[in-house]
Order: sequence, then C-alpha cells, then structure tokens
Amino acid sequence: MLFNSLDFAVFLPIVFILYWFVVNRDLKLQNALVVLASYVFYGWWDWRFLLLIFFSTGVDYLVGLQLNKERKKKNRKILLWISVIVNLGFLGFFKYYNFFLDNFITAFSFFGMKINANTLNIILPVGISFYTFQTLSYTIDIYKKKLKPTKDFIAFSAFVSFFPQLVAGPIERTSNLLPQFLNKRKFDYSKAIDGTRQILWGLFKKIVIADNCAQFANEIFANSADLNGSTLALGVLFFTFQIYGDFSGYSDIAIGTARLFGFNLTQNFAFPFFSRTFPEVWRRWHISLTTWFRDYLFIPLVKRFPINKVTKVIHVFVLFIVIGFWHGASWNFFLWGVLLALYFIPSLFLKNKIQTQVVAEGKFFPTLSEFFKVLLTFSKGSFALIFFRADSVGQIFEFITNIFSFSLFEIPELSNYTLASEVIALIFVFMLIEWQGREQLYAIEKLGFKWKKPFRYLSYYIIVFLILFYAGQEEEFIYFQF
Repeated sequence: MLFNSLDFAVFLPIVFILYWFVVNRDLKLQNALVVLASYVFYGWWDWRFLLLIFFSTGVDYLVGLQLNKERKKKNRKILLWISVIVNLGFLGFFKYYNFFLDNFITAFSFFGMKINANTLNIILPVGISFYTFQTLSYTIDIYKKKLKPTKDFIAFSAFVSFFPQLVAGPIERTSNLLPQFLNKRKFDYSKAIDGTRQILWGLFKKIVIADNCAQFANEIFANSADLNGSTLALGVLFFTFQIYGDFSGYSDIAIGTARLFGFNLTQNFAFPFFSRTFPEVWRRWHISLTTWFRDYLFIPLVKRFPINKVTKVIHVFVLFIVIGFWHGASWNFFLWGVLLALYFIPSLFLKNKIQTQVVAEGKFFPTLSEFFKVLLTFSKGSFALIFFRADSVGQIFEFITNIFSFSLFEIPELSNYTLASEVIALIFVFMLIEWQGREQLYAIEKLGFKWKKPFRYLSYYIIVFLILFYAGQEEEFIYFQF
C-alpha cells in the first residue's frame, strides 16, 4: 500500500478511529490492532511475504528470550548466529542470489570453463532490507547485554512490523521504539496536529517535487547516449531532487503517521543539502541507516583491528562498499560505495571536526565561505548519484564523458521546456522553505507560527492545493526497490 494512494487515504482514518476510540482502553488490543493493520498494509503488495515477516519475527523473539537465559559464551554465540544467518540468509537469497550467480558464471567463462546454472525469477520482498536490520539490532543488543528481551510477543511483532516505517524506514532501534509499545499511550492533540503537518510536507516532497523531477530524470537517463552535456547535467540535478524528495518525503510521512498513533520515530533526514562537507552529508542523510552501520559494522571493525592509517582506510572502504551493496546487487552500487569512501577518507587525515551545528545558525544568509562549501558539497553528492542512478557501469562512464565535453555549454534538449521551467521554479521555492526551516525537525514544523492565523492556514491550503494539482498516477517510492 502506497502512502500516496487512495487506498492509504481510506486505510489510515479507519485504523486511527479503531485505535483511539474502540481499543484505546486495552494496551494489548491496541498493539494487536497495530500488528493486524501492519500485516494488511504490507500484504496489500503480496500476502505471501507476510510469512517471511512472521517467521523472522518468531525467530528473533525466541532467540532473544534464550539469549537472556543462556550463560555459556559458546551457546550465546550460536544463538546469535542463528539470528544472523536466518535474517541475512533471507536477505541474501532474495536480493543477491542472481547477482552472485551471474558473476560466478562470468568469472569461470573468462577462464574458458562453461557452467550451466539457471537464475531464478525472484521477487524482492518490499522492505526486507529495512526490517531485517531492525530485528538484527534487537538480537545483537541482547547478545551484548545492552537490553533485556521482551516476553510480550504481540508488542514485539508490532515493533517489527509497525506499518508507518515497515517498508522504507526509519530503521528503528529497539531501545527507542519497543518501549513505546510496552507503555500506555494517550491521545495528544498537539502531537497529532504536528504529525499531520509533517505528513503534509512529506506528500509535498513526494508528489510535487520528486514525481515531477522523475519525469525528466527518467527520460534523460533513458536516452543519455543521444543527449548533450547540459541536458545530462540537468538530468543529474533532477534526479538529485527526485531521490531526496522521494525518500525524505517517505520518512516525513512515516514519522508523521506514527505521531498520529502516539509514537516518536527517529529523525531520518536533517537537511543534508545544506552540509559543508561530505562527512556532514553522511551525518544528515538516511540517519537511521548510517548510524546502524556505524554501530554494528564500523565500530566493531575498529575495535577488532589495530588502528593505523592503513586500517582506517580499509575500514572506511569496507563500510561504504557494504552500504553500496545494501542498496542493491549491482556493480554500480559497488562503485558508488567506492566513490563515497574516496570522498570520506580525506577527513580522516585532515582531522577536520564534523560540523554538528546548522549552517548559518540563527541567520538567514550564510557567509560567502559557507555558501561555496555547501555548493561544492552538493555538487559532489549530485555527481555521485550518477553512479547510483545509471543502469550499468558502461552508462556511468558514457554519461560522465558526455557531461564533461564541450556540449555542456549547449542549450539543453528537453521534451517540454515549459514544464521543466515550472519544475525548476518549484525546486527553488522548495529549497527556500527548507532553508528557512533548517533548524527544525522538518521544514514546516513552525511555518507561520508568528503570522496571523488566516495567513498561516493559507500557507497550508496552498501546499494542499499543489499536492492535489500535481497528483496523478500513483508512483512507488524509490527505496521500495532496496
């Protein structure tokens, strides 16, 4: 079920009414309703994959309970490996089986050895990369004795399958989300209004910004061999705003929806386009994933191997290559990860402190130095997205070669100049709103709070109008494929 669909527009109010007005007096019934609603939400795509979620939930629930009882280190490791193998086994099969088989066959063919093996017609379960990591963190944290397991299977099931963030995050930590299922929730009007406002902004990002940018990004990348450099550069720009509007829009809708039901999810984007360095981008983009890899991959690597200049570089390459492959089974993503590592490595040796404060905090205009740093960082990030979006390694290098040619100074070749100009104007307005709200959790969190009510509500009505005006065919979110 898509957030930007009529199905969800009917589904959400029904679940909301049942949750707050029918089962609101019984915590277990509320959690059971969340599980039921989440399974309906997920099963809307393909009900068969509900068995996968249920099995993964059951395994980690039982492993967690047993880990808490077991005292022998060897047995605890075995239990942990059961969870790791089951979760990563499912993920590896559905996501990487055909990729590694194809490359295995190609490698042996290079040496003149013919291997007969057939790839499988495998459908990737939506959200498997997200809920797999969420349940893995549960068992890992219990193994490390950072938390105690829950005996409440319904609450644990709700934690794993919570529909707002099930298919594309944020990837929640047990310590944040699970306790919220174990404690009584009370309806908070101000929290619900805030959640609705964030949903509104998320829909604007998705429908008005991302889906309009997608029209041109898809067209340009599909015909990149026949287009000049300036058109390709515009294609990169459109895709940059498409993926940001699409994914951060999903996160806003997820977080806002959770707030309607009394839950606080982790902030997943913190205005990454206003970063001054690449490490700062990485701290602000897909925060729940980057912190997951930091805590469960990077830090264990650092602790396990001696720290010197060589191992630092190796750790960074391992981290970003794994992150690349997490996004998909393709050499494009491998190269994208390598490029991100190359962006990150200079900060290790320059020992520059990662910026934590908001750029131009408390001011409307940045300094000239801040402006050029943000512009350079944005350009580097957009360039890296060529590797992310291209259909093949060959297209990556063809695309880059054609951009950095004299045709970069030619007039762009667009199918609809009027619509393209309109989309660029929308992007400009969007960035202005994001800039003025960059010190908040999301851009319109406090939009117009100092204005008179009619003007504040007028701003919301304009956003609603734009969403309805640009609403067309229901487009899936980009990260559903990961």
